[in-house]
Amino acid sequence: MYTPGKVSFKWLLLMAWRDSRRNRSRLFLFISSIILGIAALVSIYSLSDVLQSEIDEQAAALLGADLELSSGKAFSPEMLALADSLGKERSEQRSFTSMVLFPKNGGTRLTQVNALGGDFPYYGELETEPVSAARTFRTKQQALVDQTLLLQFDAKVGDSIKVGNVMFEIAGSLTGAPGRTGIATSVAPPVYIPLSYIDQTGLQQKGSRINYRQYIQFKNPVKIEETVENLRPRLNKEGINYDTVESQKKDSARSFNDVTRFLSLVGFIALLMGCIGVASAIHIYIKEKISTIAILRCLGAKSTHTFLIYLIQIIVIGLIGSIIGAFLGTIIQQFLPALLKDFLPVEIHPRISWSAIGQGIGLGLIISVLFALLPLINIRRISPLNTLRISLQPETWKDPFKWLVYLGIILFVFGFTYLLFGGLTPSLFFTLGLLAAFFILALMARTLTWTVRRFFPSGWPYVWRQGLANLYRPNNQTGILIVTIGLGTALICTMFFIQQILIKRVTMAAGKNQPNMVLFDIQSAQRNDVLQLTRSTGLEAEGTVPMVTMRLESVHGITAEILDKDTSIRMWRGIFNREFRVTFRDSITDSEKITAGKWSGRASPGSLPEVSVEERFAKQNSIALGDTLVWNVQGALLPVVVGSFREVDWNRIQTNFLVVFPVGVLEEAPQFHVLMTQVNSKEKSAQFQQAVVRQFPNVSIIDLGLILDILDQILTKIGFVIRFMAAFCMVTGIVVLISSVLISKYQRIQESVLLRTLGASRRQIFIITAIEYFFLGGLAALTGIFLSIVGSWALAKYVFETEFSPQLLPVVIVFLSVCALTVSIGLINSRFIVSKPPLEILRQEV
Repeated sequence: MYTPGKVSFKWLLLMAWRDSRRNRSRLFLFISSIILGIAALVSIYSLSDVLQSEIDEQAAALLGADLELSSGKAFSPEMLALADSLGKERSEQRSFTSMVLFPKNGGTRLTQVNALGGDFPYYGELETEPVSAARTFRTKQQALVDQTLLLQFDAKVGDSIKVGNVMFEIAGSLTGAPGRTGIATSVAPPVYIPLSYIDQTGLQQKGSRINYRQYIQFKNPVKIEETVENLRPRLNKEGINYDTVESQKKDSARSFNDVTRFLSLVGFIALLMGCIGVASAIHIYIKEKISTIAILRCLGAKSTHTFLIYLIQIIVIGLIGSIIGAFLGTIIQQFLPALLKDFLPVEIHPRISWSAIGQGIGLGLIISVLFALLPLINIRRISPLNTLRISLQPETWKDPFKWLVYLGIILFVFGFTYLLFGGLTPSLFFTLGLLAAFFILALMARTLTWTVRRFFPSGWPYVWRQGLANLYRPNNQTGILIVTIGLGTALICTMFFIQQILIKRVTMAAGKNQPNMVLFDIQSAQRNDVLQLTRSTGLEAEGTVPMVTMRLESVHGITAEILDKDTSIRMWRGIFNREFRVTFRDSITDSEKITAGKWSGRASPGSLPEVSVEERFAKQNSIALGDTLVWNVQGALLPVVVGSFREVDWNRIQTNFLVVFPVGVLEEAPQFHVLMTQVNSKEKSAQFQQAVVRQFPNVSIIDLGLILDILDQILTKIGFVIRFMAAFCMVTGIVVLISSVLISKYQRIQESVLLRTLGASRRQIFIITAIEYFFLGGLAALTGIFLSIVGSWALAKYVFETEFSPQLLPVVIVFLSVCALTVSIGLINSRFIVSKPPLEILRQEV
C-alpha cells in the first residue's frame, strides 16, 4: 500500500510490475531496436578477443622461428657468425618477385619466389598436399607451388615449372605457410624452391631486388627480447630489420586492429540508431501514461517516485534486450571467421568470449537507460492538473537536466570512441561528424515535413491529402525514421560508392592512353635486347628508366641512433630502415611539377649533387631545401643536397619516385631498368610475356589488367564484409521502422476508426497508409542517398583525388527497396484496423 513520504524500493518494483502487465509486449518492442546494435558489438568484441587469443597461441607459428633477421642486401660474414652464435638452429631464405613459366601450357605469372635452406619453419609448418612434399622438396630439384596458381594454369603435382633457367618438378600444392594470408598472396602467389638452386636460376644478379632473411631458433627462448634489445644498435647500423614472437604478436594484432575498430564503430552507430528509436518510443509511451502518472500525483506520489517506477521498467527491459543482443552476437561471431578468413593472419577456432558478452550487456544497459532518460525526465513536470487538462504540456527545452542528459550522451559517445581509437583527435572528429550527420538528417526531416505541410496542394484527392497530412500530425514518426533509415542507407551506399571510386581510379590509370604492362629487373646488359624484343612484337617502347636501390644514412645530421633516442623529432621512425628506389635523369616528366627550389638535371662538378624530393614526403619528415642527405649506395656513402621539391601525380601509371637524382652521379651504381608499354589484347599480352620469360627469365612483368581483376576481387571481398556490418545499421533502422509503425498504430487507431465510422472503405485506408509510408521511406532513402553522394564526392575529391560519377541504377534500386519495405510494413500493420469492425477495436483499446 502506498503511504506518502514512506516509499520503499519494494513498492516501486511492485508498481513497475503492475503497470507493465498490460504493456510488456510494447516495452519489449521499444528495446528491440538496440538488440542488433548490441549483437554487432558483441560479435566484433568476441572476434577481437578470440583473434588476440589465437595470435598469442599461434604467434610462433606465424613467424616460424624465435627471431627473424631481414635485409635488402646479403648478410656479411660477421653478421652470419653472429646469427650462428644466437641459436641452435638457423635457416636462410631469399625472396624475390619473378616470372615463372608452366611448360605444360605456356602460362606465365608473376610470383614471389622463396629460396629456402635449412629446416625452417621451426614452429608451425609448410602446409602442402601431399604432406610429405614440405620436406622432400628441400633436397631435390622440386618446388612447392601455391594452390591457386596450380588451379589457374591447370597444373598438378608431378608437372614442371620453370623458375629462371631451371626446370623444377612440382612436388606439392602449397596451402599454408607462416604469415601467409589470402589477400597477401593474390598479386604474387608464393613458390618455394631449394636455396641450393638459386645460383643456377640466374635470378640472383648484380642489382637484383632480393630480400635476405635469417631464421633463428634460440637455445633459450626466454631471453630473446633481452638479446635483441642488446643487439638493436648493431642491427640498425647494418640496416637489418628484426622480428620476434612478441613483436609478431603486436604487429599481427595491430594489422587487424583497424578493421575491428571500423567494424566496432559501425556496430556502435547501429546501437546509437537503436537508442534513438528507444527514445522516440519511450516518448510516445510516456505520453500515453500521462493520466496514470497524474493520478499517482493526486494520490500524493512525488515526481521522483513516478520517475523511478518507469525507470525501473526501462532498466529491466534494457537488461533483457542487452542479454538477447549478446546471445545473438555470440551466434554471429561463430560465422565471422569464415567471412573474414582472407584477412585474418591466423586460423580462428570459434569460441565464446565471456568478457565480450559482459561488455556488450553493460554497454547496452548504460546506453539504453541514457537515451531513455530524455523522455523520462518529462515525468518530473507532470502535475496533478493533468488529470483534468490532458493537453497541458510543459515546456521541456529549458529543462537544465535535459541538457545534462544531452551532454552525458555526447560524453559517452566521445568516451567510447576514445577508448576505441586511443587518441583525442580522431575521437573528437568522429563525435563531431556523428553529431553533424544526425543534425543534417534531423534538419532534413524537419524541412521536408514543413514543406509538405506548407505547400502540398489542397485540391488533391482526399486520400492524398490525408496520407500527406499524417507526415506532420501529432505522434508522427517522420523524424526518427528519416534519421535511422537514412543513416543506414547512407552507410551502405557510401560503401558501394567507395568501392566504385577505387575501381574507377585504377581503371582510369589503365585507360587507353596509359601503359598497362611493366617490365622490371632488366639488367643493364639486357636493356637493348629487351627493347628490341618489345618493338619486334609491335609494342611501343620509347626507352627504359634506371632504378638504383639505396638507404638513407642521415638527414641533415640526424641518424637512426639520434632518431631512436629523441622522440621529439618529427620524422618517420622507419625512414632509415627502408630501401629507396631512386632514378636519375636530366628533366622532369609530365606527371611532376617543381613546387619549390630549382631543378638543373645535371650535377655540377666540385659541389654536392642537388636532388629533387617529393614535397609530401619532405614535409612528413621535416626535410627542408638545402638540407644534406647522406645515402648508402651498396656500401658507398653519397652526400647530396635537397635542391627542389616536386608535386607528383601518383595516379598516373608512370615511373614516379620520391627522390630524383641529376645525371652524372649514379650511372656507375648497381642498377636495374624498368620498361613500360601498352598491350591491347589478352592474347598478345600472353604471347609477349612468354617470349620475355623464355629469353630473359630474370625479368619480371606486372600485367595491370590482371592486377585490376585482383583488385576488383579484393575490393569485392572487403566491400562485402563492410556492407555486412553496415547492414546492421540498415536492419536496425528497419527494426526501428517496424517498432515505430507498431507504436504509431496505437496512435492512429482512433482516427482510423473514425474514418471507418464515417464510411471510409478498406481500400481508402490502405491507400492513405501506403501514401504516408511511401513518403516516409522515400524521404529517408533520399536523405541517406544525398548524404552518401556528398560524402563520397568529398572522399573522391580530397582523399582519392579523382572524379566522382555515381552509377544511377544501384541508387534507384536502393531507393525503391527502402520505399517498398516501408510501405509493406505499414500495410501489414494496417490489416489489424481494417479487418475488424470499429466497435471491436475500440473495446480492445478500452
